[in-house]
Amino acid sequence: MVTRSVLRYVRISPRKVRPVVPLVKGKKPEEAISILFSVKKRASQYLIELIKSALANAKRMQGVDASSLYVSNIIVSGGPQMKRFRAGSMGRAGQIRKRTSHITVQLDSATERKVSTETKESKPKQNSAPAKVKAAEKSAKTAAVTAKKTKTKEPAKSETGKKGKE
Repeated sequence: MVTRSVLRYVRISPRKVRPVVPLVKGKKPEEAISILFSVKKRASQYLIELIKSALANAKRMQGVDASSLYVSNIIVSGGPQMKRFRAGSMGRAGQIRKRTSHITVQLDSATERKVSTETKESKPKQNSAPAKVKAAEKSAKTAAVTAKKTKTKEPAKSETGKKGKE
């Protein structure tokens, strides 16, 4: 069962939060929190709060074992921007955008993770022959284009040049 926790309108740019996300994705919540404590970024504090909140949400649900949970997904999307202006030279104004973020943390149980990977493997694979044919056609076209480009042009010998020299 997926449990989630959402933090909206955080006064930090999504660009600053996204580099921290891969450090904890796929880890157990306790392990993720300990990793985030050692990261020296402001975004890690928000993620610690969110993971704790998602863990508390999971413990409230019946039938969920807290020890089998892992961080299945963290989504960081942009929120609304506060637009401000700063005075510039010669009476101009420069725009300043103060960005906000919406952060979502999803925890999932490890037993469901194994089941979902088994169902993906049991699906029959589609025929990949059309893709190979398209790739072969594409490589033939590129080879023809490069062959045209590599041909060197020989200067044309003109009869007028010979007459002028005589």
